[in-house]
Amino acid sequence: MAVRHETELYAPLKVFFEKQGYEIKGEVRTCDMVGIRIDEEQPLIVEMKKSFNLSLLLQGVERLKLSENVYLAVERCRDKKGAVNQRWGELGELCRRLGLGLITVVFYKTKPPQVEVLVEPGEAPPVRRTGGRRKERLLYEFHERSGDYNTGGSTRVKLVTAYREKALRVAAAVRDIEAETANSAVNQAKQAGITPAELRKRSGVPGAAAILQNNYYGWFIRIVRGRYSLTPAGAAALLDYSAITNGYKASGASS
Repeated sequence: MAVRHETELYAPLKVFFEKQGYEIKGEVRTCDMVGIRIDEEQPLIVEMKKSFNLSLLLQGVERLKLSENVYLAVERCRDKKGAVNQRWGELGELCRRLGLGLITVVFYKTKPPQVEVLVEPGEAPPVRRTGGRRKERLLYEFHERSGDYNTGGSTRVKLVTAYREKALRVAAAVRDIEAETANSAVNQAKQAGITPAELRKRSGVPGAAAILQNNYYGWFIRIVRGRYSLTPAGAAALLDYSAITNGYKASGASS
C-alpha cells in the first residue's frame, strides 16, 4: 500500500517515539518532527519523505548541525522490491557513514503500520573489508588491456574487455595466417585450419588454446582435431573492431 503524501508517515512515527518517552511536535523550525525526552540533551529530529532521495539525505545532513539524534524516515513499499530507493542495505550503510538514522514505515490495508529502525543515529559503520580479490581483478583487467577503447559511462554497448581483446588478437592471427597460406602454393597443400600452438605464437596470447576451445563469442570453428579457422561471425568481428585489430599483425609477429 503506497502512501499518497509524506504527512501520512507522521502519525505512526509519532506513536512509535511517544512509546519511547518522547514528547513529539511537528513542523518545528522547518523540521518535520521534533521530540524531547527528559533524559536526553540532544533533541530528536525526524525528516520524512515518501521515498529515499537526495533531497531527504541533504536535509538529514543539514539537521545534524542541530542535533546528533537525526533520523530519515521513508515508506517501505512491498510492491517496489526492485526500485533504487528500496536497496535498504546500501542505503543503511550510507546513513551510517553520515551519522544518520534510518526508519521505514510499512502500511497495510487491514492492520496498523509497522515502524522499523534500520539504523540508529551515530551507529558505527561495519568494518569494511578491503575486497582484495575484487581489487586484484580490477587491476588485472586494467593492465591486460592494451589501450582505452571504451567510453566511460557507456551502457548497452559491447565493451572491449581484456578477454575480448585477446580473442580479437587470436582471430586476427587466424586471418593473417590463412591469408599467407592462400598466397603460397607450397602452403596450400598443408592441412586446413591452424593449430593453437601456431596461434599462441603469432597472437602473443598465452591462453589462445582456451579461447579457441571455449569459443565464447562464436568466432572460431574446429576444422579437425586441434586445428581451427574463423567463422563468419569472427570475420565480421575483425571488421567491426578494425580500429583495434589493424595493428595486431606487426605486434604479433614480433612477440
